Amino acid sequence: MSRMMIVSAAVAVIGLGAWFVTSPSGTEEAAVAQIDPIGAANAQEADIDTSGVVEMRLGNPDAPVTVIEYASFTCPHCASFHAGAYKQLKADYIDTGKINFVYREVYFDRPGIWASMIARCAGTPTAFFGIADLIYEGQSTWARAGDMVSIVNELRRIGRLAGLDGDTMEACLQDAENARTLVAWYQENAQADGIESTPSFMINGKKYTNMAYSDMAALIDAAAE
Repeated sequence: MSRMMIVSAAVAVIGLGAWFVTSPSGTEEAAVAQIDPIGAANAQEADIDTSGVVEMRLGNPDAPVTVIEYASFTCPHCASFHAGAYKQLKADYIDTGKINFVYREVYFDRPGIWASMIARCAGTPTAFFGIADLIYEGQSTWARAGDMVSIVNELRRIGRLAGLDGDTMEACLQDAENARTLVAWYQENAQADGIESTPSFMINGKKYTNMAYSDMAALIDAAAE
């Protein structure tokens, strides 16, 4: 996917429609908050302050190597990475403190940002990564649930499984200002690092596309020297 297509997709995330909320009667209806797509696409012009967005990181913040993963919760290749290579990376480099690992969301669609908002609703990075694991593990189910109401309900189910209460999740899902900020933050990062596909990785500032774990490990070891 080209960078222009990524930016266009980010606009579509929140410019084409709205959130889903639970009405007092418990029925699903279109959300009340519309989001300005121009503001999402032009963070600087809209003066969206992204400084408060929390970087989701694991490992050793003082490690000589920083690995940044750019991924989308709706990307099948990202789910495959988290089901395999990521587990090895975590055991070999993250849990051992050899790297500073940062996860940055890419938003191709509304389900992707809903997933992100539920994961971030957990608060701490550790809790975020726990929910992220559940989201990736269940991607083939929730992302293919059908209509948008069914998809968001599947994501709610994952949130509840992770221990989030209903009121907390609804507050997170309906936070339109946070959604605008996250999309602007994503675009700033993607443009700065030239992200054109997912998953992509920055290893000490150098960009790489998806690769075998053995190749990634070799790059990390070389960067640590």
